[in-house]
Amino acid sequence: MIPRAAPVLAALLLAVPQAVQAGAQGLVYVSNEKSDNITVLDPAQDHRVVATIPTCGRPRDMEWDPEKRFIYVACADDNEIGIVDVEKMEQVDAIPYIEEPEAFEFDHAFRRLFVSNEEDAALSVVDLETREVIAWVEVGEEPEGVLVTPDDRQIWVTSEAANLVHVIDGETYEVIADIPVGTRPRRFAMTPDGREVWVSCELAGRVDIIDTETLTVKESISFLPRGFRPEQVTPVDVLITKDGSRAYVALGRANHVAVVDVKSREILKYILTGNRVWGLTLTKDETVLYAANGLSDDVSIIDTATLTNVKSVPVGQIPYKVLIRE
Repeated sequence: MIPRAAPVLAALLLAVPQAVQAGAQGLVYVSNEKSDNITVLDPAQDHRVVATIPTCGRPRDMEWDPEKRFIYVACADDNEIGIVDVEKMEQVDAIPYIEEPEAFEFDHAFRRLFVSNEEDAALSVVDLETREVIAWVEVGEEPEGVLVTPDDRQIWVTSEAANLVHVIDGETYEVIADIPVGTRPRRFAMTPDGREVWVSCELAGRVDIIDTETLTVKESISFLPRGFRPEQVTPVDVLITKDGSRAYVALGRANHVAVVDVKSREILKYILTGNRVWGLTLTKDETVLYAANGLSDDVSIIDTATLTNVKSVPVGQIPYKVLIRE
């Protein structure tokens, strides 16, 4: 889908060199909540900052359109989903009237957008053709994480304040299950076989593993890097590799990423990062893990073969999400 013609909502900070525009493939994009922009890094230039794209207010979650020409970004302060053209390096459009968006996902046909509305205790469903909210699903207070199952039949949403995971029917938009989990659930990852959903429980210092058939928590994995107290371990983002063998968990104020063997549940290693690590993204070949560090205003670049943090790159203020154009 190509955004309809509209006035540019935010001017580009500086003219972008033609070389950067032409080489947009392979670039890394980081949304920064407090500085209201996206930092662009070039891995081919040792992750040098090559551009800064102004956005709508408080950009958080980001997702690609199917052709990776546009970045959709949730802007909580402006109540909209901004649309950034990565070739022009500017925000060119927006989907308005989306109350306090935090996280979101598209369905797999790229027809609907599912958005957690943090202050309204709801999940909104947006028709991407009309740009209208077609459904409003009440959930627990402070929803954040959103997961759409591969068949689009279910939408999963975390409720931070209610300590619940809600499972919503993808056609009727009715809540079909409320699953109790650990304190302050944040984000999801589903195993490739679809049998498990892992949910980070920030204030419980653990990940709860939900059986997708019974819709109950069957196991939990707690984390405690050396030198930290349990209350300092605040898991947020979680990723599972394409082969389902390994999970990465951002441990928030514990300033580490935990590496977990999915089958055995063994914690293989804790990798030191910047302060308050929360957003994780893997390259397509899964050789590099990017970790956004919200309180040190940088991104850690982790080699997944050696499980080492090889470089930290300063970005904007309070980085939230990393996307890669591959």
